[in-house]
Amino acid sequence: MLDLILTLTGLVSMLALGIVANWRAGLPWNDLKPRRVPWGLVLIFSAFGFVILLVHLANLAGLETGPEHSPFGRF
Repeated sequence: MLDLILTLTGLVSMLALGIVANWRAGLPWNDLKPRRVPWGLVLIFSAFGFVILLVHLANLAGLETGPEHSPFGRF
């Protein structure tokens, strides 16, 4: 049960971080105030974390993932 709670908390936090990063990356550029955080890169990493946590949630639900269960087989 704790795995499910932590996974859902991580999913919500990655979604919130992605929304904030998308908003901050879309602001107009101001040369007088340089950006200290690369928001585009934060957005990419939050999307990656969201997908990883989504796969983890699927594994917790009983869906088996991995190369041995792939329709293309192991490369």
